[in-house]
Amino acid sequence: MAGHHQIIIAQQATRLPDLRELWAFREVLWILTLRDLRIRYKQTAIGIAWALVQPLMTMVVFSLIFGRLGKLPSEGLPYPVFVLTALLPWQLFARALTAGSSSMVSMGGMMAKIYFPRLIAPLSSVLSGVIDFAIAFALLIALMVYYGTWPGPQIAFAPLFILLALAAAFSVSLWLSAVNTEYRDVQHAMPFITQIWLFLTPVIYPVAMIPEKWKWLYVLNPMVSVVEGFRWTLVGGRTPEAWVLAVSTFSIFVLTLGGLVYFARFERKFVDRL
Repeated sequence: MAGHHQIIIAQQATRLPDLRELWAFREVLWILTLRDLRIRYKQTAIGIAWALVQPLMTMVVFSLIFGRLGKLPSEGLPYPVFVLTALLPWQLFARALTAGSSSMVSMGGMMAKIYFPRLIAPLSSVLSGVIDFAIAFALLIALMVYYGTWPGPQIAFAPLFILLALAAAFSVSLWLSAVNTEYRDVQHAMPFITQIWLFLTPVIYPVAMIPEKWKWLYVLNPMVSVVEGFRWTLVGGRTPEAWVLAVSTFSIFVLTLGGLVYFARFERKFVDRL
């Protein structure tokens, strides 16, 4: 019986990924996503409970330093709730960005042996953080119940801001994962990048503290609208400004489109670089 053969033809350097091919390899995407999750908590004492411990401890430290000692405003909310509603989408973004930026290197051995669309590597790494987010979300619900804070009908928009966080992480991961195949400096710079990015995002302070003359530059950070929007969906308060959401969404679109082109340009050289 004749075997099945597949002919792989190199794409043009500027061609965008074939979405039909990604769909054809959707099972590989799912398998690699679960693989990333298992590897993350392999040989750990408390396993996936780290998804609760990390945001909990970060929230406690931020609440003590910036809430109680620093007296930062929290828009009338209990500071722990104010911080945790921002920490969840932020940590989803930071973990996805860190994992996505190193995905090509971590999966280099696999890519040298079997073929699958290279775009699956950063995409699966980004998606693996959703499980952690879902577990940590239970902690947020418990905290809101404790403080008597209840979401309104705007909670229906929460998935939109989660998708924006994943899209932002994926867009930047496309650039960094491609660069990381040539220069390993990226993986060493990631802790510094995420730390600086945290303080450029309204996690521990409200956007109202940013001077109006600088706000147009500040909102180019796509995580500004994600954090502000997600916080609004759960605890209400000031509705995100439409122009801020539009600018952040547009910046994600530009980063993604440029990242796809840049990723495709070097896609054929990834295995040789690794």
